[in-house]
Amino acid sequence: QVDLVESGGGLVHAGGSLRLSCVASGRTFSSETMGWFRQAPGKEREFVADINWSGGHTYYADSVKGRFTISRDKAKNTVYLQMNSLKPEDTAVYYCAVRSGMTFNYWGQGTQVTVSS
Repeated sequence: QVDLVESGGGLVHAGGSLRLSCVASGRTFSSETMGWFRQAPGKEREFVADINWSGGHTYYADSVKGRFTISRDKAKNTVYLQMNSLKPEDTAVYYCAVRSGMTFNYWGQGTQVTVSS
């Protein structure tokens, strides 16, 4: 069992920044992929970014490339999402997830990010 707890969401003006954190517990991670997803009201959940736990390789959705940065701290079992130049369309509930096989099968409870114009 993996437990994921997100934090760092909030209300920010357009152009501002936030850093989300996701603390993972319940197992020792090696080759898993940690990801961030988001879901805006009335829309489906969408991929934002992910990072390979061992090698640190990253991948981003085109909509956030150049503005968001995903990173991980192995010692703290924590994944971060640094979000800069935020836009109103970034408003959503952001979820942390873990993929240990072909799918993301562990999810956090989410943290709300609201960007005002």
